[in-house]
Amino acid sequence: MMMENKKEKKFINLPKYPGGKSAFQEFIRKNLRYPAEALEQRIEGEVYLKYRVNGLGKVVDVRVIHGLGHGCDEEAIRVIWLLKYEKAKNRGLRVTATMRTKINFKLPPAGSLTINYVIKSKPSTPAKTETPKSGGQTYGYTITIG
Repeated sequence: MMMENKKEKKFINLPKYPGGKSAFQEFIRKNLRYPAEALEQRIEGEVYLKYRVNGLGKVVDVRVIHGLGHGCDEEAIRVIWLLKYEKAKNRGLRVTATMRTKINFKLPPAGSLTINYVIKSKPSTPAKTETPKSGGQTYGYTITIG
C-alpha cells in the first residue's frame, strides 16, 4: 500500500523552454515570416520538425520530418535555430534531449493585406552657387499590413 502513494522520481532533467508552452508558441508567432514563394503559390499547412537540445539549452540539430516546400521548411528550420532553452540541471551528466514540434503556416485573411503608395516631392528652389546633394524630388512607398 505504501508504494502506491510514493511519487515517481526523475533522475534526468531535460532542458525546458523558459515560460513554458505558451511562451514557446509566442516566440514562434513573433519570429516566423511567411515565405514570399509560399504566399504567391497560396501554400499553407504544417511543417513537422525534430530537433535536439543539448544540456546547455542550445539547439544542435534540426531536421524536417514532414515539410511543405516553397520556402516553408527553410523558414521553420531558421526559427527553431533561434530557440534558447534553460540549462538542464543534472549532477555532472550532459543530456541531449530530442524534441518534436509542428509549425503552422496559415495564409493571412484576404482583406488584411493593404499596400499604400505615398509619393512626396520637394518644391524646387532657385539654383544657388552650391549644388544640392540630392535631386529635387523624393519618391518612397509605404506598405501597411494589417
